[in-house]
Amino acid sequence: MNKLLHDDFTDLPIKPDFSGSALVMRQNDILFDHQQGYANRAERIENRTSTRFGIASGCKLFTAIAVCQLIEQDKLAFTSTLGECLTIDFPTFDPAVTVEQLLTHTSGIPDYFDESVMDDFEELWRQRPMYHIRQLRDFLPMFQHEPMRQERGVFQYNNAGYILLGLIIEQASGLMFSDYIERFVFKPADMNDSGYFSLDALPANTALGYIDNADGSWRTNHYSIPVKGGADGGAFVTAQDMTKLWSTLLAHRLLGEEMTSRLLTPHVKVNDKGAHYGYGLWIQLNAKRHVFKYHVMGYDPGVSFHSAYYPATDIVSVVCSNESDGAFDLIKAIEMKVGEG
Repeated sequence: MNKLLHDDFTDLPIKPDFSGSALVMRQNDILFDHQQGYANRAERIENRTSTRFGIASGCKLFTAIAVCQLIEQDKLAFTSTLGECLTIDFPTFDPAVTVEQLLTHTSGIPDYFDESVMDDFEELWRQRPMYHIRQLRDFLPMFQHEPMRQERGVFQYNNAGYILLGLIIEQASGLMFSDYIERFVFKPADMNDSGYFSLDALPANTALGYIDNADGSWRTNHYSIPVKGGADGGAFVTAQDMTKLWSTLLAHRLLGEEMTSRLLTPHVKVNDKGAHYGYGLWIQLNAKRHVFKYHVMGYDPGVSFHSAYYPATDIVSVVCSNESDGAFDLIKAIEMKVGEG
């Protein structure tokens, strides 16, 4: 299926082996809508607009929104420390680690998957089977007693920090993390097809994630990622639902105007190329130090995902793929068309 509804996007270079769904919108106008490949290769079920895709770390934004909602309700504060938020013992952690530092990856705590030294996510599950990872507390033995990775205040991307934020959401709200997100983020955003689904109980219209081997063979990612996603990643969304998330957030229907602005503030400089981090999302500045895009992304075995909002052109882009790569090339091609306004 391929709908090219705007001249600017008629010649996007889409690779023949791309598998996924891409959607580009300006408010209610569809500029580009494309699905390709199979949601289920064995059954030859094609990807459609209604197909749900795993988005890995792309859903850290959902966690950040939830934390900010609870802060608006005075159930938490950005300055709240781990000891104030959780009745869980972290014997080696700096007791001064705050909620805001967890949000901005500046807490310095150890990570269960350190992307700076590890590049194979599947290694994690050889000693600790992924089918045991069904709730946030199941991650704790993987980092709870490890020493601090570094001092607080320095950016270092950290999945475990978002696991702790999920546990904080559970303790502050009295709800399971996935129930909270589905009730207070997905529902108000009208994201009716999205959810935190278990790999051994996937609903209809959900793409299986595929890992391709060098010899042309392939396998699903069911034994390569946690059986159920959590606060650091693993939700399933449709491309359309992700555009709804952006529009609802930017219209201040998930957070008040002041809190939305704070979530979208470049809190931490990541590199010298304009990359910053807000709360749960990346922020790319252009050469004039203006925001080129707010964006989220996720990569797992069998998953690649990018989504962005470009304020100068009021455009939202979403690329979901049920393969380990593919989203990056297409989002870059889209950005060549979007320009900087």
